[in-house]
Amino acid sequence: MALHVKTLKTRSLTAVVFVVVMLAGLLWNHWSFFILFSIIHFGCWTEYQKLVGLIDHDYTTITPFHKYGVKLAGWCIMLYFTNDQFVIFGMRLHEIGWWLGLLFIFILPIIELLFAKEIMPKNIGYSAIGLLYISLAWGLMMDLRNSFIPPSRNVDFLTPDSWGKVIPCGLIFSIWINDTMAYIVGSLIGKTPFSKISPKKTWEGTVGGAILCIAVIALLGYFTVPANGYHVIHWVVIAAIAAVVGTAGDLVESKLKRVANVKDSGHIMPGHGGFLDRFDSLLLAIPFVWLYIQLALK
Repeated sequence: MALHVKTLKTRSLTAVVFVVVMLAGLLWNHWSFFILFSIIHFGCWTEYQKLVGLIDHDYTTITPFHKYGVKLAGWCIMLYFTNDQFVIFGMRLHEIGWWLGLLFIFILPIIELLFAKEIMPKNIGYSAIGLLYISLAWGLMMDLRNSFIPPSRNVDFLTPDSWGKVIPCGLIFSIWINDTMAYIVGSLIGKTPFSKISPKKTWEGTVGGAILCIAVIALLGYFTVPANGYHVIHWVVIAAIAAVVGTAGDLVESKLKRVANVKDSGHIMPGHGGFLDRFDSLLLAIPFVWLYIQLALK
């Protein structure tokens, strides 16, 4: 009993710290947003490489140039998706990301040929998947940060910097609400297993969480339309994507952990696992929300 209480306190304290750090990074300014997701990017990559190494030992033989170079190459994708707000030493991060990315495309294969004992295409494939799964997702999150309110909406009192916070925050809150509601509903009435990959998930919890997530976000969107500038239907779609694709993202990461035979992807957050454990749903949901924004709002 004492151990259970201690575990609950640890999880609660970690959750509070996590939420405070996330909100500070999301809401402070564009630089805090960039720094927050840069840290998350590298954290996800570290855990991804560890999981792949456990699944296929050959991946642990990659050279340090490959191991760290692919992380930096992925970070260049994030840099590329920044906008003109991000300027350092008179240079735009967008341009730095473009030129550094080109440099990595040419240099990494050459270094791999020179220093790797054996060239294994599958190891290159694992890293390429990581670039799509992790780096592209966080790059698109930076692009969502650059999203602007449709001009038909009367939101002149919002600054461009405020506009950029709306969709990323809405998506993240949707993920949080879906996870919370799914847990509550599943705990109360969950009986039917949802997937062998994640035995604790139930159909009742998954469906109930999705419905409540959409309902809560729709209500928030309806009552805050003058402040956020988007019609409620867009919030319904974003919440639906977060619920459906986010759940799929959770299952993908659970499958990775099961094949790697580990409980958590990392231990950066006591009681909550690692970066991939916390952001698995978001990683898969971001590209779909980004695509919806491009098709429906731009």
